Amino acid sequence: MSQKEPVTIVIVDDHPVVRDGLNAILSTQPDFQVVGEAGTGGEALRLIPALRPEVVVMDLMLPDIPGWEVIRQLAEVHSGIGFIVLTSVAGDEDIYRALEAGARGYLFKDMARKELIQAIRAVHEGKRYVPAEVGSRIGENLPRPGLSPREVEVLQCLAAGLRNKEIAARLQIAENTVNAHVKKILEKLHVSDRTLAVTTALRRGIIHL
Repeated sequence: MSQKEPVTIVIVDDHPVVRDGLNAILSTQPDFQVVGEAGTGGEALRLIPALRPEVVVMDLMLPDIPGWEVIRQLAEVHSGIGFIVLTSVAGDEDIYRALEAGARGYLFKDMARKELIQAIRAVHEGKRYVPAEVGSRIGENLPRPGLSPREVEVLQCLAAGLRNKEIAARLQIAENTVNAHVKKILEKLHVSDRTLAVTTALRRGIIHL
């Protein structure tokens, strides 16, 4: 009886030490084979189509392109590749973005290594792998705030410490329009002031510094 071919895997993370650690963990499994590594989103977009791995283990916080955007671009063209997010990013909006982009698994980096091994096997079999801890993070924050792209832009400006007049100049919109956006943001996030809006948005992964 012929031996099954190993599951081919690409690791995407901007920290070489993390990539080395993951490589060491996955190399302990005889049915896994790491065929490539990437440290940036751009590198991943070039490498993955060339190697066509069966599974990609990807961080979301890459130095050039967010991991969820890399997944979205690749999943649209390469539907046979199973994407698993492995990240320290735990905001519910980060999780939503990744899953909507095409990720089939989502793990936090502080989870046990056996979770990653189980996730790879499950995703390779065409299943989803979203542990209870990840699912509960989503459930805690339902319904989603439904912020518009412009409201997210305004939030980013608030996080940068800009006043409404400065936000208006940066986004080339009227100051009254900024005031209206800020009011809507506070309502949608169920907070009473700008500082709470920023801290809530950062915690939930709606924006990043």
